Amino acid sequence: MDAGRRCARALATALVVAFVVLTGAGAALAEGPRPTVDPTAPTPTSPYPGRPPQGEAPDGSTVGGERLGTRGVVVAGGAPPLPAGITAPTWLVADAGTGEVLAACDPHGRFYPASTLKTLTLLTLLPVLDPAQVVVGTVEDENIEGTRVGLVEGGHYPVQLLYEALMLASGNDAANALARAAGGANRTVTAMNATAAALGAFDTVAGTPSGLDVAGQSSSVYDLALIFRALLDRPRAAAVLRTPTAQMPAIPNRSPGYQIQNKNPLLSSYPGNLGAKNGFTHAARHGFVTAAERGGRRIVVSVLGSEAVPLRAPEQAARLLDWGFSVPAGTHGVGRLIDPAEAPGLAAAPSIPRHDDGALTPSPAVGHLDTDVNTDLDADVETGPATPMIPVVLGALVLLTAGAIQLARRHALRSAAASPPPPVPPTQEGSPPPPSGASPSTPQ
Repeated sequence: MDAGRRCARALATALVVAFVVLTGAGAALAEGPRPTVDPTAPTPTSPYPGRPPQGEAPDGSTVGGERLGTRGVVVAGGAPPLPAGITAPTWLVADAGTGEVLAACDPHGRFYPASTLKTLTLLTLLPVLDPAQVVVGTVEDENIEGTRVGLVEGGHYPVQLLYEALMLASGNDAANALARAAGGANRTVTAMNATAAALGAFDTVAGTPSGLDVAGQSSSVYDLALIFRALLDRPRAAAVLRTPTAQMPAIPNRSPGYQIQNKNPLLSSYPGNLGAKNGFTHAARHGFVTAAERGGRRIVVSVLGSEAVPLRAPEQAARLLDWGFSVPAGTHGVGRLIDPAEAPGLAAAPSIPRHDDGALTPSPAVGHLDTDVNTDLDADVETGPATPMIPVVLGALVLLTAGAIQLARRHALRSAAASPPPPVPPTQEGSPPPPSGASPSTPQ
């Protein structure tokens, strides 16, 4: 590259740096756009071909530790051999108390979550809605796609019962009714994403309150473990997870009263089980997140993308629970489930050192996220203070620009005087145009 181009590149670099400092765009450049859903795209009907995208924190790091950035299997040192029959493409075993991740496979793969996403719906709405509030059923509830608990138009349903219908029977109609009570599906989804970010569940992108597939919606086994651990820490949520049955009311001339059962097969068959949430769609396949307690020690397990054979997802989860309890307490894991208080540090862009005071101190933060997962539905991100260095940077930029332009002109004049013009190659009529460059492949 000649000196003129080097000067031009130096000038362009200076302009970019000045723009970052003056506008506070460092966060945007470092973070890049966060994943979002695309409701206009076709609804996914099958799993990702190969592996799905891999998630990361907004600052580019791997949440929970770099060893969790693998697409394969990682196991804590000194742990017993993994159980046979674990065929799910992604799973995780962690000590819910210490947060140590004992083993995982593709822990940050962003898979379709299906109804395991209802764990996030419950976590988000539990502090928002009065459990005694009564929600009236609608035609939209009756006709919603997928699994329904049986809400009917005109029926009166307490929020607490809808929570049970959501988690025990995985009712998409219950999810729809709860979201309506909270201000609508869009407002609820926005709050769900804020709750996930506040937990550090950055692989999770909610697009529906029910988990019904939509392009771009995702979660990971790491995030599901974070969310489920948070549910276990909230007595009202933990009580819903352990509820074996619930009674749906009779609606005159529309529906008789009936009982619903908890779809978690481990609730009665696995000693110490603390609850679970299953999920299935054709795109997500089978998912399951659960936890159990023995001797005061809690193990949480999450599984996504599994097939029904040779072992169903709950059966694989049970084997992973057994294995987790067999790992000695205090074992140093391959990573850890972070605490919510750590999430804002991962959401912030790397700081740019300041030089105006002679010390390398972090620059003011561009923004912050509320660390309380009981976030208000209208919470916004606050904007931090602007940099005080604008006059100094502008002056330096003017001088640098003038010097670079002058140097480029001098070099161009010397080059023109010293070198004869290059010969012009003859043209050839009918020559085919040069081949176009190959378009980049879509990440899988």
